[in-house]
Amino acid sequence: MEENSRKSYYAIFFCLAITLHNLEEALWLPQWSQTGASFQQPVTPNEFHFGVFIITAFAYLVSFLFLSFPKSKIIKWAYIGFLGSMILNAFFPHLIATILMKTYAPGLITALLLNVPINAVILYTLHKQNYIRVKEIIMSTVVVGIILVAMIPFLFTLGDKFIHL
Repeated sequence: MEENSRKSYYAIFFCLAITLHNLEEALWLPQWSQTGASFQQPVTPNEFHFGVFIITAFAYLVSFLFLSFPKSKIIKWAYIGFLGSMILNAFFPHLIATILMKTYAPGLITALLLNVPINAVILYTLHKQNYIRVKEIIMSTVVVGIILVAMIPFLFTLGDKFIHL
């Protein structure tokens, strides 16, 4: 199989996994967030739906750019950072919240059954093909993870503003 064709499959599987994960969250996380946990700020459905839509669209954009500009290091780093960030997201906050709250945190199942294995296989395969190094995975995951975490409250605020227009 041609390398570009394989990368297309990686992007499709990544987009499918993050979409299903974000759909699970969109369905149940807003109500779950109302439980009053100290580390989980309550979020309305409209705020959350807006934020999760933008994050999902951003994942699709990064995947499209990764396929369209395979020689761009910045785009490659954004893509692998997104993959790594979604792996970390399965453990923090989803798994940790489930353990600490002793109740299911929406998104945990899809994170563990889709995001972790799919993204790990993609990263492993890209590494084995000498397309990326472990250092790039770690650095990209940290940078993209920080960007995504910083975007979330901003997106919720924007989502709230759009509701009241």
